[in-house]
Amino acid sequence: MTGRKPHELGAPLIVTLTSYPPRFPTLGATLRSLLDQTVQADRTILWLAEQDLALLPDDVIVLKDFGLEIRTCADLRSYKKLIPALQAFPGAWFATADDDVYYRPDWLEGLVKEARTHRRTVIATRAHLARLDEAGRLVPYLDWSANTHHLRAHLPQTRLFPTGVGGVLYPPGAFADAVMDEDAFLRLCPHGDDIWFFWMARLAGTDQVRTPLGFELLAWPQSQDVGLFHENQINSRNDLQIRNMEEAYGPVP
Repeated sequence: MTGRKPHELGAPLIVTLTSYPPRFPTLGATLRSLLDQTVQADRTILWLAEQDLALLPDDVIVLKDFGLEIRTCADLRSYKKLIPALQAFPGAWFATADDDVYYRPDWLEGLVKEARTHRRTVIATRAHLARLDEAGRLVPYLDWSANTHHLRAHLPQTRLFPTGVGGVLYPPGAFADAVMDEDAFLRLCPHGDDIWFFWMARLAGTDQVRTPLGFELLAWPQSQDVGLFHENQINSRNDLQIRNMEEAYGPVP
């Protein structure tokens, strides 16, 4: 593991993610990249459903010797990556990561650097620009601007939609209190945690910003066979979940 720099954020910094058995064959590679960062997180936590713990491969378990914490929680699907951490560590900064991609060594440093400038802002390495129709409702997800590099996305905005695969850094107090409403998020956004967290941040008045360097997506090929990403787009699940959120909470602030 490399030498580490302090994050200097003034509150604990926790890298948090979840996984499940179909992703376990490549999970160790992702975790090693998260543990080998140039900035030192206070904790790196892998959250698992209780029934999945015994299925972890040895190449993941051995990483506890290098600082990985493995914790069990209720099976909240993809929400396991953040909801249990929010409950366990109020007042912390949370850097969420996916379990199926490579994170370069300066990934966390890039997020932290941006956070020092924009301390009450959600920091993302990848983001879409959510577009509105004339009635103020979000247009279909596939009509959003996927490429935000040409925009002033490095400045805080209200319509930047962080995509979790690149990692997202959330400041303390980023979300409305409703973020913990398990019944609501499993009913309204069962396959769209990114949508839920975006909405909850906006309800709290928290803006979003994208890091200038962006994120080069390097995913393990085997893991993409079981991912939500393609299923959400092909089946238009994102649009259904966005409509659910608009009906429950009104247009995104």
